[in-house]
Amino acid sequence: MRTFVIALALVAGIGGITLSAPVEARVKYAAEISRTTYNIPHIRSDTWQGVGYGVAYAYAQDNFCLLAEEFVTLEGNRSRYFGPDESADLGLGDADNLTSDVFFRGQMDMEQLRAGWAEQSAAAQQLVDGYVAGYNRYLRDTGKDGLPQECRGAAWVRPITRDDMLRHNEKQMLLASSLALASGIANAAPPGSTAKTAAITATLPRRDALTMGSNGWAFGAEATAEGRGLLIGNPHFPWAGPARFWQMHVTGPEGYNVMGAGLAGNPMPALGFNRDVAWTHTVTEARHFTLYALTLAPDDPTSYMVDGAPVKMTTREVSVPMPDGAAPVKRTLYATRFGPIVTMPNNGVTWNETSAFAMRDVNAGNQRAIDAWLGIGQAKNVGEVEAAVSETLGIPWVNTIAADRYGDALHADVTAVPNVSAEFFKACSTPLSALFVQVVILLDGTRSQCDWETSPDTPAPGLMPASDQAVRTARDYLTNSNDSYWLSNPDRPYRELSPILGAYEKALTLRTRSNYQETKAALAAGKIDHETARALVFANKSLAAEMVLAPLLERCKSEAELEAACAALAGWDQRFDAASTGAYLFARFWRKAQRISGMWQVAFDPADPVNTPRELVTEGDPGDKLIKALSEAASELTEQGIAFDAPWGEVMAVRVADGPIAIHGGPGAAGVLNMQEGRPVEGGMAPQHGTSYLQIVGFDETGPVADAVLSYSQSTNPASPHFADQTRLYAAKQMHRLPFTPEEIEAARQGEPLQLSE
Repeated sequence: MRTFVIALALVAGIGGITLSAPVEARVKYAAEISRTTYNIPHIRSDTWQGVGYGVAYAYAQDNFCLLAEEFVTLEGNRSRYFGPDESADLGLGDADNLTSDVFFRGQMDMEQLRAGWAEQSAAAQQLVDGYVAGYNRYLRDTGKDGLPQECRGAAWVRPITRDDMLRHNEKQMLLASSLALASGIANAAPPGSTAKTAAITATLPRRDALTMGSNGWAFGAEATAEGRGLLIGNPHFPWAGPARFWQMHVTGPEGYNVMGAGLAGNPMPALGFNRDVAWTHTVTEARHFTLYALTLAPDDPTSYMVDGAPVKMTTREVSVPMPDGAAPVKRTLYATRFGPIVTMPNNGVTWNETSAFAMRDVNAGNQRAIDAWLGIGQAKNVGEVEAAVSETLGIPWVNTIAADRYGDALHADVTAVPNVSAEFFKACSTPLSALFVQVVILLDGTRSQCDWETSPDTPAPGLMPASDQAVRTARDYLTNSNDSYWLSNPDRPYRELSPILGAYEKALTLRTRSNYQETKAALAAGKIDHETARALVFANKSLAAEMVLAPLLERCKSEAELEAACAALAGWDQRFDAASTGAYLFARFWRKAQRISGMWQVAFDPADPVNTPRELVTEGDPGDKLIKALSEAASELTEQGIAFDAPWGEVMAVRVADGPIAIHGGPGAAGVLNMQEGRPVEGGMAPQHGTSYLQIVGFDETGPVADAVLSYSQSTNPASPHFADQTRLYAAKQMHRLPFTPEEIEAARQGEPLQLSE
């Protein structure tokens, strides 16, 4: 019991005051934290406040500085503390600090967020308030001078409030939409403006250039050795920053008992398993915002026409504090009934004297996600998982893939999506809409009737009902690697839905094709169990290499100047294992070659999407471009001082104090399921984005049987023994069995449980 509670009891006795309730009733937050192998916390509490309290405290023990800096970002104070020109990690991309500050100060409407929060469930509210208390308790216990070196004594470290958590939730909802276009919103200025703005780097994401992603498999009873469900969760997320996963096990009220992982600031697991169900998520191809094409009023570029009448844009003045007492930077942001003005010059999305574009984001103000994940965590079968995502429509931008102990598999591409049917899109298209349709839905902003449709069956206006989205269950298997709802089992295509939900009968990415081919091969060899599931994920095969390498090497015979490069590729095993020599050369080559026009002899066939397009063209213009790509890749390796036949693990590595850790896995664009994208560092590459929290979950007669590994480990503190311990486990292609029952937890416990209360 905390000292101040005991002191309160003593004061009451001295003053002759009789307390009407036991002293224990005055405890608002209480949790127990036990740690097991690899520092995984098991948090227990009888209340939702206690759950949030314990999760926050445990997370702060491992990653306090990361989360403290995130709160600086969310309040728009990075320029003040770190300088306006330095870089801000927005979760799935970067921006300069000033752009980040302008965006968050301009787009976070706290009055709206507070009002929306009041409408959420009591459990969700209590989780968040408990998280605030747990974070602040850790800071009090540790003191600013006792924090890890990265933020020890820093002026920007402070206690947080509920508003910080509301901003945090809003940011996570916007990760795959508004936040990805932050520079285009924060730096949009009317024609003729003299305001000094940063370069606009925002672009509409190309589907075939997607770096964030994931793989997920749900195997049903017909496909598994145990005759029960089995799930493989393989999310591809950043290795650094606030979008890192962190493992936890939470036992709370109302039978809640979930183990899994969440992002920084999550008060409970966002993916994982309970006694009966396991689930994972993959980024969906559905679009979660629309653009509106605006016609501007004559002689006024800050007014737009709707139904023939001019409407003045609303403005918001933003003031960003600068370091060292310098004058704040002031900006004016403009918005419309369809959302903020956005500019992306590289996509032709500009603001001129006659036209502009607005962005409407369906996840702005979405505070339903916590209740969605609470519902999933309490589900007893995949039908209840489907109900949780369908009724709340709170999942922001990911597919939900689940398997249960009864042998059912689920794929639900059900998220917060604008209610834009195919018919509505056709009626509200503009002459430019067809040019944008592969990357975004563009609607006519000159007509009020082109506001999103409202359905009575949704929890908020403008949402597409779950009944109009894609849901399927199966007893064999369902899988997704970020392609559209169209195929989650290649033998059973889904019916065509609204284009806002993704492409239909369009060529698949190589990673998706690899998924289907490798899954089919695994099933042909026998039933799926934990070992075959691990082998499926860690095979590190490159489908691009299988399709390209033999004809490319044949062409190489006539290219004497590339003899050494071609010899290195000839010796490559076509995998991205740590020992694979020549893999880096191919990765650099394929990055340049993958979009060569006319490179396939057999075109895409929607009747055979898994095997088309195929058969490389090595002559004529495509062949010349292939050789040019290989020559340029070879030159890049020479400039970097990296041998053509360097082992992949010598190039792609985590460089820690006691030596590099070789990392396996490769580019998703090369058809590698175990995706690992890297960033340049001295001597090669460091993992930047890819396989993160990998879980394989089946069931026996008593409960879940789960193996997992967190590729980048639990802690971001270099001084922690858990900074790279699971990274070494991942490097060895190993996983560990997760303790779930009280007996298993006790057997694996490291040290004494921590009892917290206040």
